[in-house]
Amino acid sequence: MKKNKISKNWVNKQRRDIYVRQSKIEGYRARSAYKIKEIDEKFKIFKGGMSVVDIGAAPGSWSQYVKKIVKSEKIISIDLKEMEKIENTIQIQGDFTSIDTQNRIKDYFKRKPDVVMSDMAVNTTGIKNIDSIQTGELCKEAMIFSKDVISDKGFFISKIFMGSTFNEIVALGKKIFKEVKVFKPKSSRKDSKESFIICKNLR
Repeated sequence: MKKNKISKNWVNKQRRDIYVRQSKIEGYRARSAYKIKEIDEKFKIFKGGMSVVDIGAAPGSWSQYVKKIVKSEKIISIDLKEMEKIENTIQIQGDFTSIDTQNRIKDYFKRKPDVVMSDMAVNTTGIKNIDSIQTGELCKEAMIFSKDVISDKGFFISKIFMGSTFNEIVALGKKIFKEVKVFKPKSSRKDSKESFIICKNLR
C-alpha cells in the first residue's frame, strides 16, 4: 500500500512539474536538461567547437543540451546504463571509476577537453547522510579525473549534495581550480538537497 502511495505521489508530482512538461515539448529525455541550461546561462560555459565529457550521462539530456550549442563531435557520454544514441556523440557504457574507462576517455581526445561535467549520483538508500557521502565520493573522483584531462581554462561541473562531505568537496575544488562557485538551479526540486559545483581555470 505504502509503495503504491509513493509511486502515485511521484506520478502526480511529475504531472504538475513544468520542467517535465517542457522537456517533452522540447524533446529532452529528462527534466535535468534545464539544470545544465540554467548553469550554462549563469556561468557562460558552452561555446561552439568545444569538447565535453559527460559522466553519469544517462538518459542523456545534458549531452542533448550541450550538443545543440557546441555543435562538435567531441562529446563523450559515459554511464553504467546503456543509453539511446545521440547523433554525433560517442557513448561509452561502463563504470567511470574504473581505470580502463578513464583511459578510454583520455585516448579519445587529441587535445584536452574543455569541460568535464558530472550528474552522477548513487542509487539512493533514503538515508540522506549516506547518500550524500557516497555521491560526494563520486564527485571527488570526477574532479580529480578532470584535473588530469581538461585544458587550463577548462570547466568542471558536478552535482553535489548538502551534507557532511560538502565542505570537503569545495575545499578540494579550491585546491585544484582558481574559481569555485556553488549554485542551485530553479529547476532543481525544492525538496532536493542537490546543488552544483562549478569550477574554472586550473591552478
